[in-house]
Amino acid sequence: MTEKYAYNCAQGCPVESTLQFISGKWKSVILYHLIHQDFVHYGDLKRLIPGVTSRMLSLQLSDLVRDGIIDKHIIQSYPVKNIEYHLTPLGQSLIPVIEALASWGESFNAQAKIASR
Repeated sequence: MTEKYAYNCAQGCPVESTLQFISGKWKSVILYHLIHQDFVHYGDLKRLIPGVTSRMLSLQLSDLVRDGIIDKHIIQSYPVKNIEYHLTPLGQSLIPVIEALASWGESFNAQAKIASR
């Protein structure tokens, strides 16, 4: 007979802990783009994620900075101020998680495309 596995979340659920950092419609997408580049400017993220509003992008980036997942650097260059973001070591530890999400999404999209034929 097979024993059923149940995680005791009284001490804190590890999945919940992970989702605390990457939940939000755009956080995982932002992290995905940061994984594949050393740094990303705010304007580049806005172009790479066409469905996100400026306000929502700013809020999600602020959350990720606050949580220590990404760093924000302001580069003063006259007449424009450039803002760039990059992963912190804590953010880099999420790379396997984000890549697993992307891989699953690619498989799902491929299967959905086949099923819709």
